[in-house]
Amino acid sequence: MNAALQPEPTVATFGAPDERAIRDRMRKELPADTFQPQTRRVVWFLPLQLLTWGGLTTILTAGLAWYWNLALAVLVGHTIGCQAFLAHEVLHGALGMSKRWQNFFGWLGFGPFVVPPEFWRKWHNVVHHGNTNMGDADPDSFGTMRRYQADPKQKKFTLLAPGSGTWYSYLFLFYSFTFHAQLVLWLQARKRKQFQGFNRRKAILQSLMCVGGWAILAIVSGPLAVFTVVVPFMVANALGQGYILTNHFLRPQTATNNPLDNSMSLRSRPLLDRLHFRFSHHVEHHFFPKMASNKAPRMRKWLEANYPERYVAIPHGTALKLLYSTPRVYQSATELVDPNRPDRVVDLLPLQQQYKAG
Repeated sequence: MNAALQPEPTVATFGAPDERAIRDRMRKELPADTFQPQTRRVVWFLPLQLLTWGGLTTILTAGLAWYWNLALAVLVGHTIGCQAFLAHEVLHGALGMSKRWQNFFGWLGFGPFVVPPEFWRKWHNVVHHGNTNMGDADPDSFGTMRRYQADPKQKKFTLLAPGSGTWYSYLFLFYSFTFHAQLVLWLQARKRKQFQGFNRRKAILQSLMCVGGWAILAIVSGPLAVFTVVVPFMVANALGQGYILTNHFLRPQTATNNPLDNSMSLRSRPLLDRLHFRFSHHVEHHFFPKMASNKAPRMRKWLEANYPERYVAIPHGTALKLLYSTPRVYQSATELVDPNRPDRVVDLLPLQQQYKAG
């Protein structure tokens, strides 16, 4: 049957509703400190801040050759991305602390991405985690064909995305975290009922302040803004999106919010995994968002031992290749389709069989 003629599901039907039972088992069988706040890890913000500001200061004052400035700009961008991974833990409560202190470190981590901490909490902690890969409800998903049939103009938007085959889709990683955040803030937060009660106007003003901070740095930098603003911004976005987009976009949509079915983890090199605060352990994170990332490896071992048929962790490089070779819209719970080429359909279930833990 032609993909364009197939009926569009209104509710995803993939997945088992056993996430609560799995969480209960993990709480009983894993050491108690797995789930305790790890406040001391906040000290990592100090070297990250020193690297960021030290790198920017060196670019502006040392008069280095362009290639050294480029190397420092990449280092600064990578460091900003690492800070965001750590701030992600902070804003979930994994490091404990009062909400005021969480917001302070949240600004350090997400301010450079033009994402205020309170907005991130609502968007990510509440709406995304509460509706992960569930139909059109997840703000971080390109959604189902039903959306694009209702508003065909949205099909053009998917041309930006990895897997669309356009040349400019290869630039998507370098700006899309900040870009998507602004789409959620300016459009989705205004229309979606999940954002009811959220102070959107305050978040918009805070975002504009972040833009102002980048603008001031660009003005102060002059021509060096290529190295103090453009390259760090692009590298930081690419680092974050290299994880975020692969964590869910290659997994089925589900009717039940079960991380084993709607999320996947990545297998990264050990050194990078530590530098990136184990953001690769994403199934683990969705089971226990308040768990500090340094405890995630023991949960991975438990999942591999107890649910090898369902736990999926793909090598990071392979996941990125798959991201760029598959479409982004769901035709059914387990099939991706390109709304601009509806005969291009990819079944996700073979990936489950190929990359399951056992």
